Amino acid sequence: MKGNYALLIDRIKSAVIDSIVIIGFMYAFTEILSLFDTVPNYVRIILFLFIFLIYEPLLVSLFGQSIGHSYIKIKVVRDTESQKNISFPVAVIRFLCKVFLGWLSLLTVTGNKKKKAIHDLIANSIVIKQ
Repeated sequence: MKGNYALLIDRIKSAVIDSIVIIGFMYAFTEILSLFDTVPNYVRIILFLFIFLIYEPLLVSLFGQSIGHSYIKIKVVRDTESQKNISFPVAVIRFLCKVFLGWLSLLTVTGNKKKKAIHDLIANSIVIKQ
């Protein structure tokens, strides 16, 4: 794949959209849980952690893109086989690295020709424009 890599601004826009989507899911689940008389706090915590931790890895491994990626028209694929999505375990590792490294990881996008962030280097993935 030559020259069809997502720009830093595309990745940032996608992250903002995904943050809004995740907040929307959390709000919806809060409203659903409020319909029950008593819901233990640990159930709420587990549910919200599950939403936060599973949203991007699941969608990226199944479809190559989250809702934010889809809206911005970018896709996460394997670096060596750009027709294939990354696997779910690799998507989880990629996401966790992205979360722990934060903006530092995204700022490395401009430092290489394939526009790979640190989490892409670790997961052997690339983000392409569609």
